[in-house]
Amino acid sequence: MGWTGRAPTPNGCQSREVLRARGGHAMSSKADTAIVRAIGIDTGKNTLHVIGLDEKGAIVLREKVSRTRIAARFVNGPPCLIGIEAGMASHHVARELVALGHEVKQVPPAYSRPFRQGHQNDFRDAHAVAEAVERPSTQCVPIKTDERLDLQALHRVRSRLIGNRTAVINQIRGFLLEHGIPVRQGHHFLRQQLPQLLATRTDVLSPRMIRIIGDLMADWKYLDERSERVTDEIEALARVDEGCQQLITVPGVGPIISSAMVAAIGNPVAVAGTA
Repeated sequence: MGWTGRAPTPNGCQSREVLRARGGHAMSSKADTAIVRAIGIDTGKNTLHVIGLDEKGAIVLREKVSRTRIAARFVNGPPCLIGIEAGMASHHVARELVALGHEVKQVPPAYSRPFRQGHQNDFRDAHAVAEAVERPSTQCVPIKTDERLDLQALHRVRSRLIGNRTAVINQIRGFLLEHGIPVRQGHHFLRQQLPQLLATRTDVLSPRMIRIIGDLMADWKYLDERSERVTDEIEALARVDEGCQQLITVPGVGPIISSAMVAAIGNPVAVAGTA
């Protein structure tokens, strides 16, 4: 397959037809050609680093491309195996390249790192991705749809809210212990006893400390309400998602766990069926 040099390209490309309609040409026929076996892309920054390898593993393509122009760069090229370092915004880039007919795989950094030669830099990372993407043993990250990314975002928000709530609870416990007031383990017991403690233990709790803990209680209540709303939204999505419904039939798997699995790997039922 032949690849040629860079030419001016438009922004916001999604398919070959759209790019050609806008007059975009990713490669010039006048430039020198080279046979590319696999391409590796490092997506760590707004400027992507691209490495192409020939049949012998030699580097025949080495360039930097703007993130907004990556699809236009490969619009006129023949279908090719492209490896992208899995990370921020890699799903968007992968979907753009798949729409152009390329075979695209997202390689986790842990699987490409052993192939990196020398000290780390963006081009060496892209080279390592190009080497790793051809290995049959490399476990790649499935490309997620917008719906799956939305579900994943909900889970990440929920995880952060629960983590923040745990931090608030631990801080309240620590302040009480510093004043000699232990509370039985479990946030349910703390929630029940806290109003009474603030009202009756004025002998050891100063007015300022009572106000501080009262503010933390308000934070706790807000985080509870936010996490409950996000949890309800996740459960509602799980009830209408086919993959989640199949996973819920497994003993011990509920809507939260099933939707987290679907958000992480796309369709775990389909993956299991092809294993």
